[in-house]
Amino acid sequence: MIKFFFNRAPNPLKIALYLEETGLPYELVPVDTLKGEQHSPAFRRINPNGKVPAIDDNGVRVFDSTAILLYLAERSGKLAGAPQDRAELLSWMMFVASGVGPFSGQAVHFKYMAPEKIPYAINRYERETERHYEVLDAHLENRQYLVGDSYSIADISAWGWLDKAAFILGEEALQAYPNLMRWFDHVNSRPAVARAREVGKDIAFKAERDDDAMRALFPQNYPKASDAS
Repeated sequence: MIKFFFNRAPNPLKIALYLEETGLPYELVPVDTLKGEQHSPAFRRINPNGKVPAIDDNGVRVFDSTAILLYLAERSGKLAGAPQDRAELLSWMMFVASGVGPFSGQAVHFKYMAPEKIPYAINRYERETERHYEVLDAHLENRQYLVGDSYSIADISAWGWLDKAAFILGEEALQAYPNLMRWFDHVNSRPAVARAREVGKDIAFKAERDDDAMRALFPQNYPKASDAS
């Protein structure tokens, strides 16, 4: 059985969607990052980088959402795309992993998390997020899916962050990208999406972003114990 280390952030929700789409059996293991559980020695043995998602597949650890989606698709043969589309699938998976995800995440950080508002940083990451949306929108013209003629892990990977577009860029964020919005609505209507949204909803994750939570989330912003002594 797959142990799925999870919270309700965009990247873990991608894995929840894949598991719900494919019906692979899994055990949910919550990791409360506001409590700092991602820094525990036990979890660091699963993901040395101290982030979710991660999985333990009968002793095989895999961390990072892109790596997990690729691993599970190869392991199960489900939603892996057609063999002739492999290069295209890898390209769009990396486009999300190196572009859509990081720029979206940094836009959120500087708008909502940073202790001071830095207009240059906010503008930089918002504009880059929009540019990535433009690339996706152009690619999706006359296309139903990101890769080939079928739903795949590329669509799941992109969905995870596009699902947060309203939070990242505002309520009408996708209105300027009609092809992207059409694609998102199509993916978002899948029954497995509704099931994925329910994964972990009964878990009482910490909600307050107090000083302890901020130190757990962003330890690099604080002096190390040895430095403070």
